[in-house]
Amino acid sequence: MIRIRALRDKAALRETAPSILLVVNTFVWYIATYVVFNAIVNGLHILETEKLGLFAIYYVGIAVTAIPGSKFFSRARTKSLDLWLFMGAIATLLLATLSSDGILTDALLAFFFGASIGIGLPSCLSYFADSTSVENRGFVGGIIWGTVGFTVLMFAFLISMLGQWEAIIVLTIWRLLGGICFPVLNRKHAKPAAQKSPSYLELIRKREILLYLFPWVMISFINFAEAPLLERVFGAELFVFAQFVEFAIQGIFAIVGGIVADVAGRKRVVIAGFVMLGIEYAALSAFSSSPVALYLFLTLDGVTWGLLFSVFFMAIWGDLGENYGKEKYYTLGGLPFVLAAFLSVLIKPFASDIPATTAFSFASFFLFLAVIPLMYAPETLPEKSIKDRELKSYLEKAKKIKEKYA
Repeated sequence: MIRIRALRDKAALRETAPSILLVVNTFVWYIATYVVFNAIVNGLHILETEKLGLFAIYYVGIAVTAIPGSKFFSRARTKSLDLWLFMGAIATLLLATLSSDGILTDALLAFFFGASIGIGLPSCLSYFADSTSVENRGFVGGIIWGTVGFTVLMFAFLISMLGQWEAIIVLTIWRLLGGICFPVLNRKHAKPAAQKSPSYLELIRKREILLYLFPWVMISFINFAEAPLLERVFGAELFVFAQFVEFAIQGIFAIVGGIVADVAGRKRVVIAGFVMLGIEYAALSAFSSSPVALYLFLTLDGVTWGLLFSVFFMAIWGDLGENYGKEKYYTLGGLPFVLAAFLSVLIKPFASDIPATTAFSFASFFLFLAVIPLMYAPETLPEKSIKDRELKSYLEKAKKIKEKYA
């Protein structure tokens, strides 16, 4: 068994503490605040097309600000991230002003809320990548998503007991705490010099980028397109409960996936995740009417996304960025997943007319198909790191054997 003591080195965790705080605060806030935003918009007494328009504007706000944000935040990243955290707190507080009486104001607020996410998210993830090394990036990413999983679960129970206004106050305070604690933890850390960054056109011409991007786009689209069908099959309340329980499973396996990715390589973890998700949908197509289907979904989906969040979402785009500025890499890798969530909103009104078994079968087929490019994708963990860790493990074993018989 390969030792992983180096991954738990306290000095490395102290060095990465600001990025762990920043990313955990951001994703917990992003996930929990969207739940509140979704509930508020769906509760407005306006036309369904107007509700759909507000969700569209929110996603447009994320998309159109992420691209310029990836360029301008990199010039003064730390100060920009400080301001971005407080921008998020303001956007959260303004959600309380959404009403059925002013659709134009609601549209502006939805755009601002989306912008408060998109404009700084690439730099947030780039800051994480620059504060980690390629040898421990998966492990730290696993710690982050493990913490996110259990914290979101805690917030889910808390928000369920609060009214919308109280939930908004709690989430505003959470984002403000990030804005206060991040500069404090970051004050002793060296400010990285600005790095050269390739253009988006250069990035999408790179073979290794496309071999990872195509499967990631496919799995993101399938995940959110199938969500309304899963909700119909399991029932709305049970599906919501299953999603929150899944966060706990993700939290555990994110750490496991991160450790394995730093020891054995990223590709193995990613391919395993895709295959498991393909098996999940194949099983759902066969047993969608059985009570066993819920347990299959909970287990396989939780394990899969625990692996993929820590490795695919966090580590791979930073690895591919190497010594370049990584904002554009994370923009290219992050936007498909974030924007694909709009598919759930679009498909939900038509979910009752779509045969679930057929949809699950197609999802399984395309997920297995998506594994093919991954087989040709290069391993982003350097081979030297894998060999060094194997050698270190061998030497530790030899030392223990020597001490045993001394």
